[in-house]
Amino acid sequence: MYVVPPPERSGSGSDRDLRVYQTWKGSNIFFLQGRFVFGPDVRSLALTICLIAVPVTIFCIFVARKLMDDFSDSWGVSIVAVAVVFTIYDLILLLVTSGKDPGIIPRNAHPPEPEAFEGNMDAGAGQTPQLRLPRIKEVEVNGITFKVKYCDTCMLYRPPRCSHCSICNNCVEKFDHHCPWVGQCIGLRNYRFFFMFVFSTTLLCIYVHAFCWVYIRKITESEHTTIWKAMLKTPASIVLIIYTFISMWFVGGLTAFHLYLISTNQTTYENFRYRYDRRSNPHNKGVVNNFKETFCSAIPPSKNDFRALVHREPPLPPRSVAGGFMSPNMGKANDDIEMGRKAVWADMGPAMSEHGNNERLHVKDGELGELSPDVRTTVDEQRDRPGVHPRRSSWGRKSGSWDMSPEVMALAGRVGGEQHQNRGGSSSGSGLVAENRHT
Repeated sequence: MYVVPPPERSGSGSDRDLRVYQTWKGSNIFFLQGRFVFGPDVRSLALTICLIAVPVTIFCIFVARKLMDDFSDSWGVSIVAVAVVFTIYDLILLLVTSGKDPGIIPRNAHPPEPEAFEGNMDAGAGQTPQLRLPRIKEVEVNGITFKVKYCDTCMLYRPPRCSHCSICNNCVEKFDHHCPWVGQCIGLRNYRFFFMFVFSTTLLCIYVHAFCWVYIRKITESEHTTIWKAMLKTPASIVLIIYTFISMWFVGGLTAFHLYLISTNQTTYENFRYRYDRRSNPHNKGVVNNFKETFCSAIPPSKNDFRALVHREPPLPPRSVAGGFMSPNMGKANDDIEMGRKAVWADMGPAMSEHGNNERLHVKDGELGELSPDVRTTVDEQRDRPGVHPRRSSWGRKSGSWDMSPEVMALAGRVGGEQHQNRGGSSSGSGLVAENRHT
């Protein structure tokens, strides 16, 4: 099993040997160096295998082996052989459905170029209006107009019938649903195997359920007893009958539901969200053609080569504050962060003016010797206060908080007062010199 590690920060030459599955940005888990791709909940696959293999094992040991004595050699062996072969076939379909690329669309490294400006076109002098991609675009496919949405995570416009899976964190073509029992998204490339797995599981449940009743019937005939006493003599058959009966309601109902979806050319996502029974379905081609499209059409190749070599992507160029690209989901509260703007003291001018016109509110390191010990201790505590996360001020120095102690404020006021007195003294001295010259 391979879990995608965090990106390395070193600039060594080994970065060139990384493969796509090692730098994958989705939540998938890869096996055999990217040959099999699973969802992040692949551990549930082990539970599903146990729910299939354990009952069949009990059936072969306690039921089918006993039936070999009641039938001829060929018929008795065939009961066990069919159960084993059917189970292996069912598990293969399960693994193919879970380990196959469901139709993941590769995400873009950069957002597409906006076709036009959106929003307020009135920009001030020296500024450019911000570019915003439209949230929804209309595209025409085979004469039918579809609305496609922009995906902020994958930075692309999703094709028709495509949706973003929040569990796998990928956009999947013809997205049906994310199955927790399979541990994978069900989409364009693995839907056929998913339906065959569900359908074969239903048949397997019917097979085990039916032969458990056959075994009970054989006990009744051989011992000339009632059916209830015969059931007490084979508790394994009772457990299997109850288990397969409950399972048949689950997988059998799922099979019937997907038969309806295939006949109308819908997906589970479309059926629950768009409700095509109330309006015309643009994808419906008729029952026969819909089944041909699902089971007889060629499976398109994967758009991802998970074993291909990749190189480290160059960093994005810095964007100007005045203008740039904006995502369609970007709110005004986050625009400053996304555009790279940082709060500076210049933006706090009105707030700073409330403290008076002080010329010096920051004490340099070299001037700490001129402070009294109490004030110096206070300044050190403000700088290296424990429990406060350091922040970078606009002068490039780390400080624990922007709040200043009363001693520092008093010192600043005293320095400002001395400078004001010095300016007053200098002005009075200039007046005396002028008066002497006049005399």
